[in-house]
Amino acid sequence: MTDRVVAAFDFDGTITTTDSFRAFMLDTAGPARFVMAALRCLPWLIGIKPGWSQRGPTKARFLYAALGAVRRETLEAAAQRFVDEKLPALLRPEMLARVQEHRALGHEVVLVSASPSIYLRKWALTVGIDTVLASELAWRDGVYAGHLAGQNCWGPEKVARLRAWWGANAPATLYAYGDSRGDREMAELAQHAWIRGQAPLPALLPNGGFGRA
Repeated sequence: MTDRVVAAFDFDGTITTTDSFRAFMLDTAGPARFVMAALRCLPWLIGIKPGWSQRGPTKARFLYAALGAVRRETLEAAAQRFVDEKLPALLRPEMLARVQEHRALGHEVVLVSASPSIYLRKWALTVGIDTVLASELAWRDGVYAGHLAGQNCWGPEKVARLRAWWGANAPATLYAYGDSRGDREMAELAQHAWIRGQAPLPALLPNGGFGRA
């Protein structure tokens, strides 16, 4: 029987204080192009909450409206700048500490997010997270194709990604950290789940499980 322990963290609103994709796009496109893209995509953006439009395609459409057929190396450079200069101010210190607590206990830490991997992978390496399961941008001849490669990593897709990642070697214990409806299925899969706003962040016990904060 496996003794594998995995800690799965959502990113936006869980590790960060705000939507990192919005912050990334504002930083990369600049205020004027950001606003123009938002206006072009307004019908799809306002349709997300009532379910009239899909999150993944809308996100991809907005990126294309703001940046067009941007080359991959250009967006990679923008992603690195964002990680170095802007993202640190959006991070929650207590969640960074929780990531390190899990690592100190020998747990595998995985980031599971609907935001694009282009900047999440760069950030994850700075805190010792080797595995990032996130939304992937589609590229054609080194240029952004205007859509996602595969599914948006949100809700049920988070569970699908986790199961595909661990394959036949499922963990004996799964911790899940989230903050929204998009994390519900991941939380239901876990033996130990924490959702922001429902309870204080509990202490970790050395032998597994949560203790009192």
